[in-house]
Amino acid sequence: MASREDIKFLSNPSIGKQKKKYCRFKKYGIKHIDYKDADFLTQFVNQQGKILPRRITGNSLKYQKKVAVAIKRARHLAILPYVTDLLK
Repeated sequence: MASREDIKFLSNPSIGKQKKKYCRFKKYGIKHIDYKDADFLTQFVNQQGKILPRRITGNSLKYQKKVAVAIKRARHLAILPYVTDLLK
């Protein structure tokens, strides 16, 4: 009988597993979200310029609201575009 170590898989057995989502603000202790930091805010915006939802980013409700306000302020000051083609 072959042991578990002797079995060769045709595909990676960890492909179907999803990583645990976490709030990066709580993990790294970020208290303030700067609306002038466009590079940081583009992580929370898709290619069309829409704000990514919590279920995709993994942010907590408190910080998702702060991110949304910061993105909207940056858009108002023309730091980030409202609508775009291939932002990233």
